[in-house]
Amino acid sequence: MNDSRIPLYLITGFLDGGKTTLLTDTLNMDYFNDGQRTVLLMCEDGEVEYDKDFLSKRNCRMIPIESQEDLNTEFLEEVDRRYQPERVMLEYNGMWPIDILRKLKLPKGWGLYQAIDVVDGTTFEMYLNNMQSMFIDMVTEADMVLFNRCTGDMPLSGWKRSIRAVNRFCEVVFEDVQGEELEVEEILPYSLEEPHLELEDEDYGIWYLDIQEHPDRYVGKTITYKAQAMTGRKLPKGCFVPGRNAMTCCEDDIRFFGFLCKYDKVRSLRKGEWITVTAEIRWEESIVYDGEGVVLYATSVKPAERPKDPLVYFR
Repeated sequence: MNDSRIPLYLITGFLDGGKTTLLTDTLNMDYFNDGQRTVLLMCEDGEVEYDKDFLSKRNCRMIPIESQEDLNTEFLEEVDRRYQPERVMLEYNGMWPIDILRKLKLPKGWGLYQAIDVVDGTTFEMYLNNMQSMFIDMVTEADMVLFNRCTGDMPLSGWKRSIRAVNRFCEVVFEDVQGEELEVEEILPYSLEEPHLELEDEDYGIWYLDIQEHPDRYVGKTITYKAQAMTGRKLPKGCFVPGRNAMTCCEDDIRFFGFLCKYDKVRSLRKGEWITVTAEIRWEESIVYDGEGVVLYATSVKPAERPKDPLVYFR
């Protein structure tokens, strides 16, 4: 990013999720407490309020945004002209559509630096069950998802997989009530000590996410799993995709997840048929990935019965 651009830090999350606390802690950091002119755009009032003296000492001006209609390019350009900020923070209202931000044109010189979605671990399941689409919209745009108020008995590894299924590039962090980071132990349902992995139906989602984050664990091994064969003319010659339909959070958000697989008898496969594939795992360049990714080399492809539950879950 060009150093002359004015960085915009976007903080999203539902009401009382911890956005204000995060922004206050951030302004207290040496990196931010440097005297730069900072504008804080606040779209909602939560339980925690900002201390005006605290903001003043950090050369930070807070500007409330009362309604969705007020958050537009003209308003931001006026903020830029009047306050000439060197840094902008936007505490976004979690009940407002994320599409407002997608369509928002920033003033000249401004650039989105980081988007953080803040989640209260004690209410996460409730929001996920009742407002799945809104939550997924926020997570899709995030560079980081920060879970706060977490405890060790919460299903943190499952939550992490749910986030990564929606946005595999974002960082996922868990903190306890004191703000200390919690380590999440990833317990795999299979042994990485073995040269050959045989996946159970319910383990596909875990493997799919883990191999992308830690490809070095799997390259050179062979794997056997049940999948649907997805074929098509857009795939490279002699290739298909053995994968599974997965529910990332709700029935309205089902997508197909799989990796490119090279197979010399690909013409014998019917699109969508259930198979058991055994393949060698490699990590290499492919036009499908526009870079490097998992490429399977099938040694065996056999017909298989449709599982009782054909869907894969990440939680």
